[in-house]
Amino acid sequence: MSKALSLLLGVAAGVAQVQSSLEQQFREQLRTQPQPAWVGYIVPAVPGHGDNCDYSNEIRRATSGPRVVHLEPPDQLQVLFRIEQGRVGKIRAIAGDCQLEADGVPLRWLRDVRPGESIALLAGMVTEPDHVADGAIAAIALHADGAADEAIERFAGANQPERVREKAIFWLGAARGRRGYEMLRRMVTQDASDHIRDKAVFALSVSHEPQAVDTMISVAHNDSSGHVRGQALFWLAQKAGNKAVGAISDAVDRDPDTEVKKKAVFALQQLPNGEGVPMLIQVARSNRNREVRKQAMFWLGQSNDPRALEFFEEVLKP
Repeated sequence: MSKALSLLLGVAAGVAQVQSSLEQQFREQLRTQPQPAWVGYIVPAVPGHGDNCDYSNEIRRATSGPRVVHLEPPDQLQVLFRIEQGRVGKIRAIAGDCQLEADGVPLRWLRDVRPGESIALLAGMVTEPDHVADGAIAAIALHADGAADEAIERFAGANQPERVREKAIFWLGAARGRRGYEMLRRMVTQDASDHIRDKAVFALSVSHEPQAVDTMISVAHNDSSGHVRGQALFWLAQKAGNKAVGAISDAVDRDPDTEVKKKAVFALQQLPNGEGVPMLIQVARSNRNREVRKQAMFWLGQSNDPRALEFFEEVLKP
């Protein structure tokens, strides 16, 4: 064998050793690490989740010293696994700038982890009990990698257990940006399950995509389920804004279902800074549906708003 070939094979062997799969490294930690213990690694993170520090009893943000305020969001994610008796008991996804304190429990870091291998490892844990699966789905969603989109979309699919779908649907809105929004938009218009459309509406409410509000308004107008229309109105109230207020007011006037109208009245009460009080007064004065007027009166009574008090003084005058 030539010297050059020997050198080449030696380099290849060294690379293979360094690049042993995350799965192999992790299983070795399960087998050899003193337990209980934490095993963690760092991968690139999606933007916008810099405050996602974990305050559990076993790993928490260190509190000594002044809190650091970052003008630029951290771009790393710490993924941590608590292992005991050779199994994963918990998974935590924590922003890269959060300092950790393990309270004497060993914490071992794996280096140079590839995001794709991290997502594959976590995806294999989604079949575990809920307290592990939930953490796995959250950690996948916070990866800044296209494979995370594919994994979360797969777990949101109709062939998955309902609880897995629910968690994945939430993270489509909370972390997966435009691509997540597009999948949610399809769900709220095409999925046969009222329950899943309900969950998709909530996920839209936490999405930062501008079109999410328009899609929620469309659901509030057009969904076949009164419950789903009502939930869309409720979450629209949390978003506020002129578009949301208009959709809520329109539902009070035009929705054919009295229960949806009542939910719309409640949504008016949920608008911030008393913004819904004038509209509640108008509903209480003039809506043709007696049950809806009663609902508006009830929420005005709960508001402690001076304008509501003036309205009651007016209508109760002898």
